[in-house]
Amino acid sequence: MSGIDIDHLRQWIGRRETLNDLVSAAPLAALAATLDREEACAVVPPLAHWLSFLPIVPMAAVGPDGHPARGGFLPPVPLPRRMWAGSRLGFHQPVQVGDSVQRISEITDVQLKQGQGGALVFVKVRHTVTGPAGGDAITEEQDIVYRDDPRPGEAPAPPRPAPEQAAWRRTIHPDPVLLFRFSALTFNGHRIHYDRAYATGVEGYPGLVVHGPLIATLLVDLVRRERPDARLTAFRFRAVRPLFDTASFEVCGQPTQDGRSVSLWARDTGGALCMEATADLA
Repeated sequence: MSGIDIDHLRQWIGRRETLNDLVSAAPLAALAATLDREEACAVVPPLAHWLSFLPIVPMAAVGPDGHPARGGFLPPVPLPRRMWAGSRLGFHQPVQVGDSVQRISEITDVQLKQGQGGALVFVKVRHTVTGPAGGDAITEEQDIVYRDDPRPGEAPAPPRPAPEQAAWRRTIHPDPVLLFRFSALTFNGHRIHYDRAYATGVEGYPGLVVHGPLIATLLVDLVRRERPDARLTAFRFRAVRPLFDTASFEVCGQPTQDGRSVSLWARDTGGALCMEATADLA
């Protein structure tokens, strides 16, 4: 199927990478400003660990799409498009500004599947973040999907309707400044988020693509706005459909009756589901 040597790519299963970092206040303050929050963070808010352990590579090691070139820790999947499709996270201990932190990453699975538009390669990575006190502070299982470019004339998958009823709603206007700021905060060089000529002319999108991690961050931010006294213990999200800077979108939430969890989703102006998530609260 597709000529991809999956046995070769599966040799990356079990490969590990260890990174160390120091949590500083400035990126957290910049993220808060990007989310229109007025707060000084002493404790890293949920998902803000994504501002640490950044993929810092020299320009000579950057591919044509702005991502680091293939190979190294991740397997060299010979498909041109890469997407962070979702994650499952647990928040076990607080991480604070000034903490020395370590992240151990391990590739746990590599699978080849056939989708409607061609071959898909799924890479699963498990991240474990520990702080100075020892023990797991944050665990994350991340799904990365590789796919081919769309075929000429290929129709996109039909949209799934998002839920209509929501206790919480917030409208997001994803202008290029918001997307640039998030790219800068996460040192994400992927050109589809800031280079309109590349996004539309090379990859064929209708506009700049809103980062999946930014949508997930906005969903968690909605929980923090509506339930400021709650503590997030777990969060799961899955990307369903891309969002672009050509129109506003909504982040929505519906808590369970006991208030212990919240169903979350992002929907575009046509009512299509673009991301679905669940947050567990204590």
